[in-house]
Amino acid sequence: MKIKVPHTYVLLFVIICITAALTYVIPAGEFQREIDPETDREIVIPGSYETVESDPISPFGIFESIHQGMDEVGFIIFFVLIIGGSFKMIRATGTIDATIGAIVKKAAGKEKLVIPIIMFVFSLAGAVFGMAEELLPFYPIIIALSIALGFDTITGVAMVLLGAGAGFAGAFMNPFTVGIAQGIAGLPLFSGFAFRLIAYVVILGIAIVYVYRYADKIKKNPELSVTYEEDKEKQGSFDMDNLPELTSKHKRVFAVFVVGLLILGYGLIELGFYIPELAALFLIIGVASAIVGGIKPNDIGKEFVSGAQELVYGALIIGVARAIMVVMTEGMIIDTVIYGMAMAIEGLPQALSGVGMFVVQTLINLIVPSGSGQAAVSMPIMAPLADILEITRQTAVLAFQFGDGFSNVISPTSGYFMAAIAIGGISWDKWAKWMLPLFAIWTVVGAIFVAISVMIGYGPF
Repeated sequence: MKIKVPHTYVLLFVIICITAALTYVIPAGEFQREIDPETDREIVIPGSYETVESDPISPFGIFESIHQGMDEVGFIIFFVLIIGGSFKMIRATGTIDATIGAIVKKAAGKEKLVIPIIMFVFSLAGAVFGMAEELLPFYPIIIALSIALGFDTITGVAMVLLGAGAGFAGAFMNPFTVGIAQGIAGLPLFSGFAFRLIAYVVILGIAIVYVYRYADKIKKNPELSVTYEEDKEKQGSFDMDNLPELTSKHKRVFAVFVVGLLILGYGLIELGFYIPELAALFLIIGVASAIVGGIKPNDIGKEFVSGAQELVYGALIIGVARAIMVVMTEGMIIDTVIYGMAMAIEGLPQALSGVGMFVVQTLINLIVPSGSGQAAVSMPIMAPLADILEITRQTAVLAFQFGDGFSNVISPTSGYFMAAIAIGGISWDKWAKWMLPLFAIWTVVGAIFVAISVMIGYGPF
């Protein structure tokens, strides 16, 4: 008998309820925290864990957590809605369809070469700049391109998500994960570069091969697509036998878009742009593109609302998923869980201790999905623990890096991941089923790299 996977909202609510029930079972506890003067971040004081009075979540509190979760990540939810509205305004000008048409014609007969190129570009965004939420605006374009090239939505989402995810996991210069973790561990900034660069190449290479083979299978037989039914409707927006030509109007809109992206790049690198600034910038790009493209003011409003409506389902998932962490934090069991997992590593042989750290960091990422947040919470514990286990602190950072990176592209508590598949209209269970083999391969490869780092004394210390 085929087991029917629950609706994504139902699945997340069940997880919230189970987590709330655990607040009655798991002892409450907390670490003392302080502000690190070098990084200006709140970090855990090693050895400061102590049990406190239990404060379990009531049944009413379960429903409160959903509102609080949405409130805490409201900036991401609204960002997703603004992105949806902005791209719908640009799409209304016909420029996206015409641009995709031009790419499809040039890529005729060599469509699959687009996959490694796009994944490599987005991997650098993850590996060097630590971009995640910032890449959400690109999903609609790459998904549309993927379908037009004869692939599917899964391939389109994967090119961006797994490209950036591979870069994030194999990051050799990500300041928000490696940089913060090394700073807390007292390591020289971006030390151990060469070893991480090798890991990045291997991790990205595996992801490219995985997506490429899947895309090749879909190209030959579209009915094998995980999103076949959904993509049939999307294909209706492209007349593959009569692709639109790029007109002067489209080129003007495209110029607005390119200028906007250049400003985005400058803002991210030089001005420290984050979600509010990016949302404002894409809203400006959308409105300016619509005006240049000849869309009437009333139609601009209609297109924006229509685009935002299309992403409401996925945008709200981000808030519901956040409620899981809210429950653990309010129930005061999050520190207990982290402490228990960290202590479990002490009993492992040295050869497996690094791998144990990797597994623990993967589990921690389910409850602390922020890379910088996870570094601030776990590294003050893991760095001294590495000293006790007589493995290098650099290995502890590598274990954190892989534990954070791999699970980011499959965990339902990861906000930007849920936003990405929401933009593609892919349910979590469909993505998880498709992604699990790659996640397993990445996990094995990560464990091998961590084990090697233990054996070679990956340093400088």
